[in-house]
Amino acid sequence: MKSAVRRIATTTIAALLAPAWIFGAEGAKKPTPEAREVTTAASHLRAGAVESADPSAGTLAGQAATTVPPAPGRSGKYPRAELFFGYSYLRGVPTLSPGNRMEWLNGGSASVAFNLNRYLGIVGDFGGFKATELDLTGAGANPARAAKASGTAFTYMAGPRLSFRKYDRFTPFAQALVGGVHASEVTLSGSRCTPLPTENALVLAAGGGLDLKVHRHIAIRLVQAEYFMTRFADLTTGNRQTQNDVRLSTGVVLGFGGNPVSLPVSYACAASPASVYPGDPVTVTGTALNLNPKKTATYTWAADGGRISGATSTATIDTGSAALGSYTATGKVSEGAKPGQSASCTAAYTVAAFQPPTVSCSANPSSVHPGESATITAQGISPQNRPLTYSFSASDGSISGANSSAMLTTASAGPGTITVTCNVVDDKGQTASATTTVAVQAPPPPSAPTAQKLCSISFERDRKRPTRVDNEAKACLDDVALTLQRSADAKLAVVGNSAAIQNATDKKALSNEAAQRAVNIKEYLVTDKGLDASRITAFAGPDGNNTADMTLVPAGATLNPTGLTPVDESVSPIPRKAGLRKR
Repeated sequence: MKSAVRRIATTTIAALLAPAWIFGAEGAKKPTPEAREVTTAASHLRAGAVESADPSAGTLAGQAATTVPPAPGRSGKYPRAELFFGYSYLRGVPTLSPGNRMEWLNGGSASVAFNLNRYLGIVGDFGGFKATELDLTGAGANPARAAKASGTAFTYMAGPRLSFRKYDRFTPFAQALVGGVHASEVTLSGSRCTPLPTENALVLAAGGGLDLKVHRHIAIRLVQAEYFMTRFADLTTGNRQTQNDVRLSTGVVLGFGGNPVSLPVSYACAASPASVYPGDPVTVTGTALNLNPKKTATYTWAADGGRISGATSTATIDTGSAALGSYTATGKVSEGAKPGQSASCTAAYTVAAFQPPTVSCSANPSSVHPGESATITAQGISPQNRPLTYSFSASDGSISGANSSAMLTTASAGPGTITVTCNVVDDKGQTASATTTVAVQAPPPPSAPTAQKLCSISFERDRKRPTRVDNEAKACLDDVALTLQRSADAKLAVVGNSAAIQNATDKKALSNEAAQRAVNIKEYLVTDKGLDASRITAFAGPDGNNTADMTLVPAGATLNPTGLTPVDESVSPIPRKAGLRKR
């Protein structure tokens, strides 16, 4: 008996840990078309034909829902009662054991389960089997043989069932049952011989199974596998012994009653935006769960800052009348007066003070010359997007403009740095300022004036009068006179030259000839062109050719005197129309 109890406990634990066992019918050895019921020394009964138990003999059972909301993918509904009926196969382990009248039996079984909640139920189980053959073994049956016979066996058990309703379609379960078995007398066919008498015995069963839901109230029991223990008497000794069997069943499960788990209404709400400026609206949105679609929910709202309005799951808060600070909006949803049919939620929001604007200021270009202009650009930003007004000021020069752009003029500014201030003010009177600078560059110092060569006169054409200013020379000198008239502070250097000769005596004549050419040119400019004689200086130059060069010397400029010899005032000019001199 103790070993039997241990087997039941072991099987029950295994069923709880692995309730989804699936035993394929192919895995068991197929019996002959007739099932066997065996007894030692006298007879072994082989049963074949199925005799179904009466389904009406059962009672109904069910499971109650917990208060835990169904998880995703899990229905909150379960049947209050389940009725099973189907085929059962019973086999002894080992097949030939003392007193075991039930070996390889085919039959039917039915059960009714009342579910106390989603997980726990009470089961009543009933089974029926019919024998068609009797195996004769032992000393009186040599050799062993099978004889036609008839007999029946009925089981009736009850106990707890634990169902694992985690999935929508599959429901594994484990159960432990205790009850009895009634075996009728076995009669050999064609005779009145009854080798096996009527007998009642204790039955213990433990195992589990797997149901597949195919309809709201219909499921297929894919498999039900159990350890099946009986306590029949050994007909040889008369002592009761433990027989070990395995029962496999499959069939249809019908579900009755059961309503979806009624979950309490829950409500959550949020404010958007959570922080606003005075006058800006706040939208509060509520999200309700577990509402009954057959009922009409009502929504109410309240707020401790501003005015809130709304009759649905969304409300709007007007913060125009709210002072600066933090507030709370409260929402309520209700679909009835019973507990769990209403819920409340809160959402926090803040009315913050207006933020002043900001402004940046830039100049393009940032460096100018006196009299040039620069474009000043201001960029103002209001955190509340309020209208902005711009103004500008400058430490020097003049500035004018509208909107965010102005023009700085430096005509009246001296060299240095001008600071420009960009100002912005919003319609609330809040201001901001920024500065930028414009560098006015000092004008570069004027370049030192230099002597400038104007033109040259050739004296090669009139060899009889080699120092005379002819008509071609007049063209050059007229331009020179015009230049001196335009530059009133400039002076003119006239450098006369003479072709070089090797004779020393002639070199002196050459110097006189060069000086004469310079004097004659000066005479023409003073007499014919009316220039001031003090502005013209005559020189004898070092070049070895018969020319005269005109060089303009502006005020402040100097003439390079290298190789030049000032002409002595004793040299008198020769009129342009005078005759030739005899030497």
